[in-house]
Amino acid sequence: MKKIALATIAWICLLSIQAQAQQITPTPEQIIALTSAWEGERFEDGRPKVPDALLERLKGISMEEAWGILRNKGYHNQYENDWVILDDEEVMTGRALTAQYMPLRDDVNDLVKEIGKEEGRAQRGGTNSWPIDQLTQGDIYVADSYGKIVDGTLIGDNLGNAIYTNSGNGVIFNGSVRDMAGLLEIEGFNGWIKGHDPSYIQQMMMTTINYPIRIGRATVLPGDAVLANKWGVIFIPSHLLADLVINAEFIMLRDEFGHQRLREQKYTAGEIDSSWSDEIKKDFLNWLNEKQDLPMSREELDEYMKDRNW
Repeated sequence: MKKIALATIAWICLLSIQAQAQQITPTPEQIIALTSAWEGERFEDGRPKVPDALLERLKGISMEEAWGILRNKGYHNQYENDWVILDDEEVMTGRALTAQYMPLRDDVNDLVKEIGKEEGRAQRGGTNSWPIDQLTQGDIYVADSYGKIVDGTLIGDNLGNAIYTNSGNGVIFNGSVRDMAGLLEIEGFNGWIKGHDPSYIQQMMMTTINYPIRIGRATVLPGDAVLANKWGVIFIPSHLLADLVINAEFIMLRDEFGHQRLREQKYTAGEIDSSWSDEIKKDFLNWLNEKQDLPMSREELDEYMKDRNW
């Protein structure tokens, strides 16, 4: 309850500051308040900087395991499916940099441009380049453009190259892109989008960067860890990433052991698919001790097993 109360207070403070002075991007202090459960390193902009090593391990986590762990912790709105994927054989992980787009309204768009000028943002080209300018290595550009496809293309191959240069990653858009062929030529770049079209972006405006946004049925905060593969996209609160990774890795080890023993016909399906007997637990621990290709370090596994409740 204390954490919920603190989060509510932080959000009220954030809204009150917004009311006093419109900003394209929250201050670092505002982002810290919004992501106060994270206790680790942060970027200069205030976003949580989850470790690269955990993001690399996250690539091996199944979508079902990540989703199940988050649901068990009360986070039910972190997953979105039904994507057009540039390369669905690749897995992408990174830290979310968020942007919000809305249908064009000239008075608001003029204000956004005025504030952007005061903040020293690029004045040549469209405001859709501003989030790209803020990307750092390991980021994923996550944008809500309200599912617009025709005249809703946030990037083409030029901006795609800029995105990959700045982040080493790709994009997740609740919207569309153009120049699909050109984007596919950018080695290492990938994208989860809702569609593509040859049209240029029109009658849209970029309103905010690094505020909370909605991607389909998911709520995304700046600095969330992102896992994107052919089965969908999940946005993991930064403070839950380390626990999610080790738990998911352990579940996968249990599954690997169980599948192996079923193929060997050492145990029945009922024995493996229910609470394990002491005999199976002992067998599994011996199997773990002999296994060489663990996804985590032996020290991490030993520490995790101290508190493991079968």
